[in-house]
Amino acid sequence: MAPPDKPLAGVKVLELGTLIAGPFAARICAEFGAEVIKIESPDGGDPLRKWRKLYEGTSLWWFVQARNKQSLTLNLKRPEAIEIVKKLVAETDIVIENFRPGVMEKLGLGWDVLSAINPGLVMVRLSGFGQTGPYKDQPGFGAVGESMGGLRYITGFPDRPPVRTGISIGDSIAALWAVIGALMALRHREVNGGKGQIVDVALYEAIFAMMESLIPEFDVMGFVRERTGNIMPGITPSSIHTTRDGKHIQIGANGDAIFKRFMQAIGRHDLADDPDLADNTGRDQRRDELYRLIDHWAANLDEEQVLAVLSQAEVPASRVYSVEDIFQDPQYLAREMIQQAKLPDGKPFRIPGIVPKLSDTPGSTEWLGPKLGEHTESILINLGMVSEQIRVLRTCGVI
Repeated sequence: MAPPDKPLAGVKVLELGTLIAGPFAARICAEFGAEVIKIESPDGGDPLRKWRKLYEGTSLWWFVQARNKQSLTLNLKRPEAIEIVKKLVAETDIVIENFRPGVMEKLGLGWDVLSAINPGLVMVRLSGFGQTGPYKDQPGFGAVGESMGGLRYITGFPDRPPVRTGISIGDSIAALWAVIGALMALRHREVNGGKGQIVDVALYEAIFAMMESLIPEFDVMGFVRERTGNIMPGITPSSIHTTRDGKHIQIGANGDAIFKRFMQAIGRHDLADDPDLADNTGRDQRRDELYRLIDHWAANLDEEQVLAVLSQAEVPASRVYSVEDIFQDPQYLAREMIQQAKLPDGKPFRIPGIVPKLSDTPGSTEWLGPKLGEHTESILINLGMVSEQIRVLRTCGVI
């Protein structure tokens, strides 16, 4: 069990979902003390158990994504399993599900049923397009949400097709909105009368909500933001530059005073004192000129030299980190963002730390992702079942 001083200690979460968005939302709750019961199919469980790099048959990702969770196997095609879910719902604060809209209703676990069992329930529903609208029944993964939400269109270089980030960013952003919504709904329940509600998160809307000034710029000015490669459109200078030794450095010198210090540091006092470059509007109008200058400067120095100059001038900058860089970085280590853990066979390995950092009630890793059905028996016993009942359920393929 989680330590009682964690901020979500006492909150019970039931996870009905697979892969990324729903399980990531539940993982965040579990890291901060919620009791999370993850329902998995007895036939292999969450597919994430077999995704990406495997160690002795289990995904290394799984050990992190399912940390602090309990695994309960239930065959939701069986009515006995549905009854167990209903009993769990009666004691649950938050249900998180990421099935296609309508699946929960077909299972007999729709909002009308669950809220009647537990009027204080918060039901978090993650899907590609939300629970309403003409697209609601279409399948939608994070990649689709990133495309429809506008992110893919503006990502990449103008002379090439759109590209994606190297992680499932759409699912992860949707998970963050899901947790925010769940906590707001819990707060409402506690303060304003005790009733629960639905938190409806669409993957495309989770991305769309991050798209900054995209909508008003188009509506007022007819401006369509396009792919701009490494630069940040309308904010200059902020880009990636390549050093003499072939390394890549992000430089963000777009603040007025910062730009002045940057130009002074590289010996361009004429530009530092140029009134036309004193604010972002002027700099953006001369964007190409400035980027050619910075590219040339960086290309004549090695990475360490570039970083030293920028550090001395207090210009925000960073090498573009690989995972190898991350492992060696003193900031990551000082803030315990890389933590030690042990695989089931005792082999030590490192996992990402917890975000955000709370000063008095921090999150933590109590245990890694469990074996399939590892907690099935203990959960059912807590529901009042005896060994014979559990044996029958196992024999019949319910668990």
